[in-house]
Amino acid sequence: MIEVRAHLRTAQEIVAWSIEEYGRDLAVCTSFQKTGAVILDMALRIDPTVRVFTLDTGRLPDETYQMIEMIRDRYGVQVETVSPETNEVEAMVTRYGPNLFRREVPLRMLCCKIRKVRPLGRKLKGFRAYMVGLRRGQNPSRAALPQVDHSSELVKISPLLDWSKQEVDEYIAQNDLPVHPLYEQSYTSIGCGPCTRATLPGEDERAGRWWWEAEAEKECGIHFTPNGKAERTVDVLLRELVDPAEDFELGFDPGL
Repeated sequence: MIEVRAHLRTAQEIVAWSIEEYGRDLAVCTSFQKTGAVILDMALRIDPTVRVFTLDTGRLPDETYQMIEMIRDRYGVQVETVSPETNEVEAMVTRYGPNLFRREVPLRMLCCKIRKVRPLGRKLKGFRAYMVGLRRGQNPSRAALPQVDHSSELVKISPLLDWSKQEVDEYIAQNDLPVHPLYEQSYTSIGCGPCTRATLPGEDERAGRWWWEAEAEKECGIHFTPNGKAERTVDVLLRELVDPAEDFELGFDPGL
């Protein structure tokens, strides 16, 4: 198992170590929120050829596509887009409708699995490591996450894990980075269009994600492993729609 060098302290050092250690087997996975823009900027300063990809779920707000174009114009980088399998989306929508996520938590989690978790799993099979823009302060479920996660063969690296929201904003201002247009409309966490709203003063950063779920974890399954009845229900629903032999799971099941 590769260990992170003991002297590494800053996010920039973690990014530099990641690029040196994994080279073309490393990717930046981003939805182009503020933390993703910061990591991307750090990485491209070191290696302008670092691979960058994003998940296009088919339900993204137009502002996210605007942000992708701003990134392409700023850095001249090719942004690889990852889409869900058409047959999986068709099977899900045919059985449960286009807005199934509003009906109950397991159906929302099923939608996230089909549109985000499984496509990400397929994409990451071509890498040894990937960087993401997680911060501990975004959600209590992220408090115990390691900065460099070696829990599977695929290494997950979160350079900004210990950064505050203020530190992120300061880096963006100091380096004049592109900012997702929805932040100007009081969004603090941005995902699919139908599943994200602006947050109110005093609300948690991720309160605008799946806001109709008062008691549910505000995670899609990529960065958090849920437990209990909802997870078991999702597994059953998924087996009804896809081939269980093709298992690219991230988050809910061990492996990736």
